[in-house]
Amino acid sequence: MKTFLTSTALVLLAGTAMADTITLYTSQPNADAQQTVDAFMAANPGTEVEWVRDGTTQLMARLRAEIEAGNPQPDVLLIADTVTLEGMAQEGLLTAYQSPEAANYDAALNSPEGYYHSTKLITTGIVYNTGVETAPESWADLAQDGLKGQVAMPSPLYSGAALIHLATLTGDDSLGWEYYETLAANEARAQGGNGGTFKAVASGEKPYGMVVDFLAIRNKAEGSPVEFVFPTEGVSYVTEPVAIMSTAKNLEGAQKFVDFLISEEGQQLVLDMGYIPAREGMGVPEGFPARDQIRLMDFDPAAALEQAEADKAKFTELFGAE
Repeated sequence: MKTFLTSTALVLLAGTAMADTITLYTSQPNADAQQTVDAFMAANPGTEVEWVRDGTTQLMARLRAEIEAGNPQPDVLLIADTVTLEGMAQEGLLTAYQSPEAANYDAALNSPEGYYHSTKLITTGIVYNTGVETAPESWADLAQDGLKGQVAMPSPLYSGAALIHLATLTGDDSLGWEYYETLAANEARAQGGNGGTFKAVASGEKPYGMVVDFLAIRNKAEGSPVEFVFPTEGVSYVTEPVAIMSTAKNLEGAQKFVDFLISEEGQQLVLDMGYIPAREGMGVPEGFPARDQIRLMDFDPAAALEQAEADKAKFTELFGAE
């Protein structure tokens, strides 16, 4: 009888542990993901997080395979961009959740229905090598005839942030596709991701480039010969949104995770990591201008999703495939 009771207790304990565990799929860097999980568990004793980290494209391929097999694993997603999650929401793969913390955010940063919530702002601006004679101030400056062959940028065929950047700039009335046509005519190099573009500028191979903000600002602080510019027209941005799967096994735990990430405590963690928090009223990392001096360009995730393949095809016509 004692053995039976012990076994029953173990089963009950296992069931309780399972109920208090959430599974996270994230594209955060490993160190950031570990910090995020540790901070959440410290704020929510008794709730464990099992997490898988990979690039957004790789994670989505894994998740699609799981969905096709009828066994999706994650309760919650924390990945690079809203366009990917907008597509999942339209497919019915996400659960809407109106977090009480969302009132502290610009409505444009979150899904109106609550399918995803932004956690940070990672903007794309201009990086230039300090050896140049003239410092650019605007996107238009990179399209001048005198900069032929001197500009590098990540490819939207490779980088999700670059695809959003393309959609943002081509959707701007003052830039549009004419801007990219001019860049192509001026022999701008468009290949690889942000890391390769930054290295090209830091080494002086290409004096000017388009990259995500923290890459240039952090490396400048460590002595790299670069400067970063928030262009006068504004910046494009990705927001590393969080979303709950429609197949979430631990819905309550997933909601707690969303609430934590977009709470003031969760956003302070984002700031401590060196990113711009998406929540209003927060500070900015060292080396960044004040939040009210950073102009975010208009961006519609649903429109970007609809235009993505056409944008990639047109970009390929101008710059070629990688």
